[in-house]
Formats: sequence, C-alpha cells, structure tokens
Amino acid sequence: MAFPQDSYTEMVQVVLPNDANPLGFILGGTVMHLIDIAGAIACHRHTRSLLVTAAVDDLQFLHPIKVGDLIILQARVTAAWKTSLEVEVEVYSEETLTGVRRMTSRAYLTFVAIDRQGGKVTIPPLELTTDAERANAEGAQERRRARLARKATAG
Repeated sequence: MAFPQDSYTEMVQVVLPNDANPLGFILGGTVMHLIDIAGAIACHRHTRSLLVTAAVDDLQFLHPIKVGDLIILQARVTAAWKTSLEVEVEVYSEETLTGVRRMTSRAYLTFVAIDRQGGKVTIPPLELTTDAERANAEGAQERRRARLARKATAG
C-alpha cells in the first residue's frame, strides 16, 4: 500500500529557444512530452513496475510559457485500480528574474502497469488519508467512468 505523497514528483527546467515556437513560447507538444514524463515518474514511484500511457484527460493550456522562464511540473497519483492508475500533473511557469509563478496547465493521465511481455500487472492500492485525497480519488473515478463510456461507444 502507498500514499499519494509517496508518488510526488517535481521536475524543473529552463525553457530554451529550441523548445519554442517562432513567437518565443514553449511548444504545446513539448509541454505534453514533459507532462507524460512527470506523470510516468510519479506512477513508477507508486507501482515500481513498467508502465504505458493509456489516456490523457482534460489537458488545457491556460497561459503561455516564455523562453527563459522555468517550467515546473508537479505530479502525484490520485487513484489506483487493479492494474491502472491516474496521476494529476500540474504545470507552472516561473519568471526567472521576478520569481512570479502561475499555473499554465493541468492534466490527468492514466497509466497501465505491465510486465516485460506486455501483460498487465496488479498494482498496490492507494491509501487515502485526507478529505482532499478522497475528493481527488472521486474525481478520478468520475473521469474513469466517462473515459470508459467514450471508449465503449467508439469501439
């Protein structure tokens, strides 16, 4: 059994010109790539297994991040089921000269634990101890229900 704080992950890096579009803002695809990495690290900390990304829910770009700013990604597991789990990744920008920080994105990703042959692996449960953790897990359950319903109608 593991607690949400056991999976907490923070990544920080400076946004360089090769990460940016012609307007000087970080590319959305680069942000998505970093979100996937931060989410995977948090999930690895929970499962201690191999993982694959199964879904990304509710990714929005709220504010641009400029070249020279820091991009900060904070991830933690919000729910765990039998072989899959959800992680929330919050993205912030920080102006290096002023320290002003603001949230720029939030995403929820689902990962599936697998073995080296690609078979699903059972994962440890998530121990929820606070009302906020229980509320996050209920939100994860709602997102899961909606995602599985969309999958059923699409396939």
